[in-house]
Amino acid sequence: MDFQNYFPIWTKLTTSQQEQLLGGLMERNVSKGTVLHNGNMDCTGLLLVKTGQLRAYILSDEGREITIYRLFDRDMCLFSASCIMRSIQFDVTIEAEKDTVIWIIPADLYQGIMAESAPVANYTNELMATRFSDVMWLVEQIMWKSLDKRVAAFLLEETSIEGTNTLKITHEAIANHLGSHREVITRMLRYFQSEGMVNLSRGTVEITDTHKLESLCDN
Repeated sequence: MDFQNYFPIWTKLTTSQQEQLLGGLMERNVSKGTVLHNGNMDCTGLLLVKTGQLRAYILSDEGREITIYRLFDRDMCLFSASCIMRSIQFDVTIEAEKDTVIWIIPADLYQGIMAESAPVANYTNELMATRFSDVMWLVEQIMWKSLDKRVAAFLLEETSIEGTNTLKITHEAIANHLGSHREVITRMLRYFQSEGMVNLSRGTVEITDTHKLESLCDN
């Protein structure tokens, strides 16, 4: 499908604006692990996911990663165009979690259209509010939820995303998502295994009791 079918307010643009967007668009195929945006000094442009999966994360002062949100088909990333959001005071890194096809909208092009189009400005503000809600939700999870509940919730989310109870994921990758240490995650997963919730093997976490994990999240 074409960009027109993915951009949610395409029909609210003028013909001139549509032509500008199509003229400035770049389509790019990126491999898993590719860093698309790195920090607030990097103004990559807006990213619209055609197919695949991206991850947005921040780094602590100690160098630990923590995922703030993920992007799937049809999702738009604003933080990759940090130059049009001067109030952003933290560095966000955008990385491809899977082989991904994206469209890149140059920041200056989008900013020009946003300045003259109320629908684009409204859409951008709504999207920005959604992303900040994601960040605030994450802060709430870190502050008020114990790590066992966060690990359980993450595993359940992964099974939903991947469509399987056998997850090809390392303890290091889970730690990076949750802003923890690999050793801590390993201890937690071994506890889950002793309770019959998961089965561990090299590079794999198999969910063996979904109901127990769900109960842990709900308690």
